[in-house]
Formats: sequence, C-alpha cells, structure tokens
Amino acid sequence: MHRRMPVASVMAAVAIGITVAPAAHAEGRGDIRVVKTVVNGGNSVIVGVKAPKQFPITMTIKDNSGVKGVTDVSAFTTKGGHGPVDHLGTTCRKTSSTTSVCTATMRIDPTWIDDYGRGNEGWDANAVAGTWQVNATVKANDSSYWISDRIALFKVKRAATLTTDATPEPVRKGGTLTVTGKLSRANWTDLKYHAFTKQVVKLQYKKPGGRYSTVKTATTDGKGHLRATVKATASGSWRWAFLGTTTTMKVVATGDAVTVK
Repeated sequence: MHRRMPVASVMAAVAIGITVAPAAHAEGRGDIRVVKTVVNGGNSVIVGVKAPKQFPITMTIKDNSGVKGVTDVSAFTTKGGHGPVDHLGTTCRKTSSTTSVCTATMRIDPTWIDDYGRGNEGWDANAVAGTWQVNATVKANDSSYWISDRIALFKVKRAATLTTDATPEPVRKGGTLTVTGKLSRANWTDLKYHAFTKQVVKLQYKKPGGRYSTVKTATTDGKGHLRATVKATASGSWRWAFLGTTTTMKVVATGDAVTVK
C-alpha cells in the first residue's frame, strides 16, 4: 500500500541517503531515463513529533529529444509499502539539450503518521521508520516516458534527544566524577519523546581546546537513563554520544564542562 496523501493530511519524517539504486519493474517507451537520484542531499530524513519535515529528491534525467518533465514522484517504505508523505511539486533545470536536473519537494508531517494507517489491523506508526524507496514517472519532449521504480533508497529516522550531567562541579583531583544522562526518541503514535532503552552509548571527554575521545560506554536502562563514574584527573568537558540505529538518528549531547581542583 503506497499512496500520496493530500497536503492537508500529510505526515513528516529524519541516516543515510543512498544516492543511486537500480530501477526495478520499470516500464515505459523510448530512451528517457533517470540516471541519478539523490535524496535529502544524501542524508537521512529525520522526523520529530511536531514540525513537518520537507526534503528534496533530486533526479538527473536524460533523453535524446530533451526532458519534458516529471509527472509523478512518490516515496514509501520498502517494508509494508506505506507512504505517509506528500509531493509538494517539482522544478526542473535544463543542463544540456539532452539532460535536465529535476527536484521534487516532499513533506512528512509527524502529526499525520498515525492517522495514515489508522484502521489497519496491527498498524504501528513507528514502523514507518527505516528504509524507503523512490518511484518516479518522467517524460521526454518526443512523448517518450518511463515509470521508474526504486530509483533510490534512503532512510527515514525517528528524532532523538540526549542529555549529559557531570557531578560534582567542581571536583577534587583524583576524586570520583559521576556522569549521567538520558536518551529518548520520538514516538509517532502519541507525538511525545520516550525513553530509548537497552542502547549502548559512548561517554566522551575532551580537554579545553582539544577533541572528544571515547572513555567508556554504558547501556541505557529501562527508563533510558545512563550512568558512569570516572576518576577526575584534569579539567575538561564530558558528553554522551549515541551512534544511532537504522530507525533512530545519531545524537550527541551538549558537553558539560567540569573544573578539577
């Protein structure tokens, strides 16, 4: 099931965009082809719980007679085929007599994700996160056309938040510093952030003017909380860093500067 929702009832999205993917089940007439596709500049589409997310799908299209335009662009999950995303329009720029670069603007509104599948048995709005594909129909000046399936794969990910708090501040040299935090991620069913449990997160440290490096790791508990203790040897900043998953964005907390006396 994949359909384009009307603008008023669309949802919004947020790991990696894969710029080129082989077209599958393509059909049409003539030699017009989409030769390259880049989604969101090659980045994942990250979706939170409030603001709609717009992202571009940029297609390089070639035909001997020149490119007339794009008549349809759709994006949807490779798992289940759901596509709670709206195609707002496409603009094309001619780069040669045979080639044009066309950019489709897409939008996902998180407030519509749950409504999109409501009524379907077993529907889980959060299952929309993961790998998506792009389909497009393109036309040439000589009336050739091509319906291209899976011209690109990209990731739609749930937004995440991460905090850091190091205590005591200041701390005596050689004393014990406790660094806590919490990892949460967007839930598209109730539009709130919930604890992200059983996730490995890196504890990082840097001296003033230096770069962060990983000191140790910790795993979030049943409430998304993190806790680690370290020996205080020098002043600097501490932070937690989460590498992300296939469905949840990478997030790094703001560093907490601690003075060692």
